[in-house]
Amino acid sequence: MRIDLHTHSHYSDGTDDPSLLWERAAAAGLAGVAITDHDTTAGWDEFAATRPPDMLLVRGAELSAHIVADGRVLSIHVLAYLFDREDGPLAAEMRRLRTDRMHRGMAMVDRMVAAGVPISREQVLDIAAGAPVGRPHIARSLIDAGLVASVGEAFAGYLSGRGPFYVAKADTALTDAIGLIRAAGGAAVIAHPRARGAAAVTDLDFFRTCAEAGLTGIEVDHPDHDGAARAELRAIVATLGLVVTGASDYHGRNKTLVLGQESSPGEVVEQLASVSSGRTPVLGPGWGER
Repeated sequence: MRIDLHTHSHYSDGTDDPSLLWERAAAAGLAGVAITDHDTTAGWDEFAATRPPDMLLVRGAELSAHIVADGRVLSIHVLAYLFDREDGPLAAEMRRLRTDRMHRGMAMVDRMVAAGVPISREQVLDIAAGAPVGRPHIARSLIDAGLVASVGEAFAGYLSGRGPFYVAKADTALTDAIGLIRAAGGAAVIAHPRARGAAAVTDLDFFRTCAEAGLTGIEVDHPDHDGAARAELRAIVATLGLVVTGASDYHGRNKTLVLGQESSPGEVVEQLASVSSGRTPVLGPGWGER
């Protein structure tokens, strides 16, 4: 049994609607998926309503967080699984993150328009189709304008964190994010810790601090992690008694990642469920459904 525990739909910065994502999950031979859209649970109900009866659904989200190291603010994402979406403090923080994401996205668009880049607010909002505007939506507008050939090229140029159009997000402090997830009855997993700017500081001491805050696991098997990174992270997991997860970080057409190219066995879902409150159970064969 293989479950892809990190996927995005058109409710955030992916491109697949739930029906298409379920179809592709079946074609990939997966037993289920976790829906982990950025800072939102907007897709939960449609994913649950369209779930094929033989598939598992793990409801979650990917929260934007940060740490401060050596005087720099570094982005760290946290996968939140099986939490109570009606929990007041976490729901409020996710609303704040979505609002900030939208303001930041439109601010980047405004900078580009002011510099003469031939895109518009209306075009980007149309591409986002109601989701908070993220850089992949802006990238697609740049592709439509013929300025770049791919989302990756857009991120390397116009949307680079070192470029003139970049605007930072006001993300949640990492230990606060972990605490909010756990207080809402969920399991917290650090996403792709060796694939972003914070890779150099995600060592044993870093994860020990996260574990003390309530961390459940580490996303070890991720397309951006090489063999050495995976071995180091597995050693940290063993030392701290955490859970190893694996997932594709699938975004549909917005990235070249393939659904199911990394995955987790069924026992990992059981481990995540065992630390959750049960308020938001796994849906699917052999699991209770409320």
